Amino acid sequence: MEKPVVKLMVHGALGGNTMRALVTAKRVLDPYVNLHVKSDGSGVDLTHAKMTMNPFDEVALEAAICLREQGALNEVVVLSIGSLLCQETLRYALALGADRALHVSTNDVYDCLSIAKIIQHITLIEKPELVLMGKQSSDGDNNQTSQMLAGLLDWPQLTCAYALNITSSHLAGKRDTEYGTETLQVCLPAVISVDLRCNTPRYATLPNIMKARQKPLLMMELSSLCLNLTQHHQVINVRQPAARNPVVQVDSLSELLSRLKNEVQGLL
Repeated sequence: MEKPVVKLMVHGALGGNTMRALVTAKRVLDPYVNLHVKSDGSGVDLTHAKMTMNPFDEVALEAAICLREQGALNEVVVLSIGSLLCQETLRYALALGADRALHVSTNDVYDCLSIAKIIQHITLIEKPELVLMGKQSSDGDNNQTSQMLAGLLDWPQLTCAYALNITSSHLAGKRDTEYGTETLQVCLPAVISVDLRCNTPRYATLPNIMKARQKPLLMMELSSLCLNLTQHHQVINVRQPAARNPVVQVDSLSELLSRLKNEVQGLL
């Protein structure tokens, strides 16, 4: 079910003739590998674990590259916040097609609001017309950072979007809701978060991997940004989910009803 176009009348001015997109790239544990909790329960053990770019951010990067190839954007800048190992993720993003990369170096782990404040600071420096993000990260699944960033910047936002299209000083996109598909249009500059169905990310070819080594990667220490960041939550304990009971196969409906009745009574 298609809904009419809804125009969000939040005005923003374009910054010059160069249309620039800032894309976030979080380094996360590969979602296809088994994770292990540390023995002290303080978190997930990432020692020797396979890490990758957040799949949602990879979709956002692909969306930005496609918009550049269509002529809607002139430059795609990718940003990552974290330890020096994040530079591996940034080099991969450059190999996929990003023009340059920014690394905010810190060994501390921050919550969504603090991350949004860091991205806000970088956004005010880079002055992009578009901030593209994955709607969530595969490790925390919070789905909050893009909304907080839009609030801090006082920019219009489009969340969980796909099928993006830039025309003049506006961006149109679709998003799925419980009532059907919405088609929304926002003024630029704007913050956009994308869903996985937005596209299928390309693979990094060997020639592009070699070229990525020559692309600019700027690193800055988080302490140099002079931000007053506060931790708003604390992880008390992390544990593995409880093991599920083994599957039991029954031969008849009457046996199934009997087992359900007895098991429920046993639990009560």
